Amino acid sequence: MKNLLTMTAMALCLATGVTAQEKTEFRVAWSIYVGWMPWGYLEDSGIMDKWADQYGIDVEIVQINDYVESINQYTAGAFDGVTATSMDTLSIPSGGGVDTTALIVGDYSNGNDAVIIKGDGDLASLAGKPVNLVELSVSHYLLARALDSVDLSEADLDGVINTSDADMIAAFAADDVEAVVTWNPLVSAILEEPNAKKLFDSSNIPGEIIDLMVVNTETLAANPDFGKALVGAWYEVMGLMAAGDEEVLTAMAEASGTDLAGYQAQLGSTEMFFTPADAIAFTSGTELPETMTNVAEFLFDKGILGEGAPSADFVGVEYPDGTITGDANNVTFRFDTTYMQMAADGAL
Repeated sequence: MKNLLTMTAMALCLATGVTAQEKTEFRVAWSIYVGWMPWGYLEDSGIMDKWADQYGIDVEIVQINDYVESINQYTAGAFDGVTATSMDTLSIPSGGGVDTTALIVGDYSNGNDAVIIKGDGDLASLAGKPVNLVELSVSHYLLARALDSVDLSEADLDGVINTSDADMIAAFAADDVEAVVTWNPLVSAILEEPNAKKLFDSSNIPGEIIDLMVVNTETLAANPDFGKALVGAWYEVMGLMAAGDEEVLTAMAEASGTDLAGYQAQLGSTEMFFTPADAIAFTSGTELPETMTNVAEFLFDKGILGEGAPSADFVGVEYPDGTITGDANNVTFRFDTTYMQMAADGAL
């Protein structure tokens, strides 16, 4: 269903031949996740309005309860930006032809995504069991990496069951659900159940599940003040978080359905890039192209970016130094540190 929605949305976008133009009103979407809670705070606190006013624009930040749906709506053109992982950016908007830029590299999951089973068992015990997850998302990728670590594959399971993140907690409570893969704050809530056991998490594959704010490349090019306002507002809040501002952190905790201690615990399993310099160093590092190549191979294996091994139809991904993995003639995903560098230089 997700692929059908995405392809339908892309057909509409390509058919209209829409070209981005200068404008003053923008909309970005976000969904509940520990590393993305600052976006809700930016909207509620007025910090986003302050930065938008500085550039004479309006930026609306909209919460979408279903993560995949938020990306599909961005892909269809309903939003100018969206919070998404690097893998889901590659597979949905970029894979569908929407040229997308990673404006802010916010963090990577370092334990926030997990494979959880009911009762006792280990990864090998997943053989023959069904697993509930958001299909073709980073949860699916994490499951594949977990299975590979014990020489299993998805074929050894009793299938995967596509389950919205909005339904995951209720699903785990169902008698016929034996295992789930999901992300925080859902992981923390599920692990409070006495029969829940974590088998594998993203700390086993550090730096591979990367959380971003991505924006439409053409929109950004035509409206650089949009990028400046988003980045400026984001790093103002990062400064408050890094300083341990309890009022700010408590607001984010409550918005995510937990308390301050619970949210701080989730932050403990998140490698947040509180400064633009840290984000730039990670984004410019030598490991990112290798990680994105591995992710692309997973997506090819699932038939999302084409059939078989990466080939001429492989989506091109461009990095800050201009290097490209994939098809250099089909670059639709760009890691660009320009605006984060402006923040680092105090030029916003």
